[in-house]
Amino acid sequence: MEFDIRDVKVGDLPAVLALNNAAVPHVNALPLAEMQRFIRASAYFRVAVLDRAILGFLVGFRPGADYESENYLWFQARYDDFIYIDRIVVAPEAAGRGVAKALYADLGAVMSGSVGAMTCEVNIKPENPISTEMHRRLGFLEVGQQETGGGEKRVSLLRKEL
Repeated sequence: MEFDIRDVKVGDLPAVLALNNAAVPHVNALPLAEMQRFIRASAYFRVAVLDRAILGFLVGFRPGADYESENYLWFQARYDDFIYIDRIVVAPEAAGRGVAKALYADLGAVMSGSVGAMTCEVNIKPENPISTEMHRRLGFLEVGQQETGGGEKRVSLLRKEL
């Protein structure tokens, strides 16, 4: 499957939001205003596109961003140099076609030389075995765990040196 990866545009946000909210509980649901804020606060917000259809997206934040995620703050308290992958979502019809891998490779290429590591979390309660396996194959290592959402979720906190 051939697709392009490009910066998100404001006009993409309804489709990005629909993908995001369909992926709950693997990511948390968001209002459109939060996606709009991501454009301003993130260091990386790109989409994979095929024939104008959004196949997936990835949002990443650098230390010091105007962002209050529990997991982002966990990394910020421990590391000075990283890009935090807040969320990556791939459309169900594009699953298994290399979209996530391509977005991660693009993030690494864009951030190469400006950050030392990629960080993220994967749900282990509720379990997300597909994401856990993908991150393992990409070379991410667990650096911690924490409960979020008042104990409703438990995440594995991951880091990969660039």
